[in-house]
Amino acid sequence: MKRIFITGIGTGVGKTLAAACVTEALKAHYWKPVQAGLDEGTDTETVKSLVSNAFSVCHPEAYRLREPASPHLAARMEGITIDPAEIVLQADAIQPPEEDYLVIEGAGGLLVPLNEDVFTIDLIRALRAQVIIVAQNYLGSINHSLLTARVLQHSHIPVLGWIFSGAEHTNEADIVRWSELPLLGHIPTASKIDAAFVRHQALRLVGSLGEALDQNMSRYSNPPLSRQLP
Repeated sequence: MKRIFITGIGTGVGKTLAAACVTEALKAHYWKPVQAGLDEGTDTETVKSLVSNAFSVCHPEAYRLREPASPHLAARMEGITIDPAEIVLQADAIQPPEEDYLVIEGAGGLLVPLNEDVFTIDLIRALRAQVIIVAQNYLGSINHSLLTARVLQHSHIPVLGWIFSGAEHTNEADIVRWSELPLLGHIPTASKIDAAFVRHQALRLVGSLGEALDQNMSRYSNPPLSRQLP
């Protein structure tokens, strides 16, 4: 079980920065299978600029869609269909050596549709990945956070824990308590986001990530990949 899927409670909550910090902390490989929106640069380019260890590799996307929209809609506008089975095949092809991790960044949250029938949570299950939930405080974030956690738990998908981003808030402790999922760390607001900042945040995450990975290792027992997609 070497795949870690970074999902968010919504859009714009800090997934890409969290993915960069986790990638740096674990000296992992990074992959964003579906990139929707190209005009302002890609998340892969961002992570590549922020990760500075000598071991991480950022792999090219399976789908690059120009429109910054839900993947199923952006793909429809370009006359293509996202095939989750192809994403799984590519993941198998780029999977780093057994001792390494592959950090996979999703688009938006769990119920973002990839095509007319398959949602992000279906892809997570097919990839046999553990999940890190990225959350940020805003009006309604408690509901979004707990809904995300509950859906993953009811789907029997292993969750490593929470990474919160932005300004700290007492909501974080409540979300951790109510969800019964561990706190991995908090990535604070910063005036400058660069490789040095990511290295510092990665060091703060190493211990909690290692502990969560050790605890989850024996709990993962999903059925074969071919049975996971609708």
